[in-house]
Amino acid sequence: MNRRHFLATCATLSMAACAGNAPTAQLITAQDLPADLRPAQNAGFIDWVARFKSRAGSAGISSATIDAAFADAGYLRGVVARDGSQIQTRRTLEEYLSIATSDERIRKGRAAFSRHATTFSAIETQYGVDAYIVAAIWGMESQYGEKRGQIPVISATATLAFDGRRGNFYESQLLAALRILQRGDTTPAQLVGSWAGAMGHTQFIPTSYQAFAVDFTGDGRRDIWGDDPADALASTASYLARNGWRSGLKWGAEAGTDGPSGRTIQPQSGGVRFTVTRNFDVVKTYNNSDLYALGVGYLADRIAGAGPLQGSFPPDANGLTRTDRIDLQRRLAARGYDIGTIDGVVGAKTEAAIRDFQRRQRLAVTGIATADVLVALR
Repeated sequence: MNRRHFLATCATLSMAACAGNAPTAQLITAQDLPADLRPAQNAGFIDWVARFKSRAGSAGISSATIDAAFADAGYLRGVVARDGSQIQTRRTLEEYLSIATSDERIRKGRAAFSRHATTFSAIETQYGVDAYIVAAIWGMESQYGEKRGQIPVISATATLAFDGRRGNFYESQLLAALRILQRGDTTPAQLVGSWAGAMGHTQFIPTSYQAFAVDFTGDGRRDIWGDDPADALASTASYLARNGWRSGLKWGAEAGTDGPSGRTIQPQSGGVRFTVTRNFDVVKTYNNSDLYALGVGYLADRIAGAGPLQGSFPPDANGLTRTDRIDLQRRLAARGYDIGTIDGVVGAKTEAAIRDFQRRQRLAVTGIATADVLVALR
């Protein structure tokens, strides 16, 4: 199955919003996590785990592996809350690309590619997958390894198997995670990821790890969690290659430019059009979203040195262009407001700043970025 269909919150944006914030592979303890992500008492969960252990044993998992895996595992109420409160974020392509291919992400991507140039070259040679595409997925999924997730996978998947919306699916992930431990690829303490069980530099769920992960470094372990990203990057290339990537074929390009032939798509009405190839569809097997695949392809091009898009997007529903929204954010920031990244995307911080500004100016308090707000700021 598609490795990313299970994460509704991640269907249109990168993993960074879904994992934890651990920047390195350092071991963490329960006390390092938010209170709702620490093991809590739950009698029903304890009974479920006892029954599951029997099923795991019948599936070929050794008692030693089971005991080690569950020694510090527990019910994580915060995981259930996150699973139950998922809201599909609907962003325009312009907003999505502003986040996915921000100046910071491009800059960090170029630095990371340069830093690991030898590894990327070797991976492309072995798997035939464009190294810049692999780098872009790395950037989309974990900000080039900065946000790999810090939640224990055994606890997370066990909790969701017991008390989630898709018990059978998460039990399969839990069994796959136990097989990872039984094989010796990592330890229970290092088996961490997002609240939904996605792991490592490029956010594999356990079943996808089982199917596609590789030991590129030759040390006997398929280590996608450690500071060295080689196994994770090669595993991503392995995934794409086995899902039909055609070597030497670009993912696509902005329509009207010197790109490959293919079908044309326009995800945002009145916005930029793209010509995409079958490799675009291969990227979508990683995350079944046109926006995601365009984000990966465009980010890959920018990391490789390409310039920005030549086309433009129409004003938003409130009549503001991206340039207007950036101007508005900059003016709010100049007044001391924390609006986060100045990218032209009006999120919660920008809305909160607008509300406070409107209140102070005795304007109608809406939190909406409009031309009137921009005029008042000027």
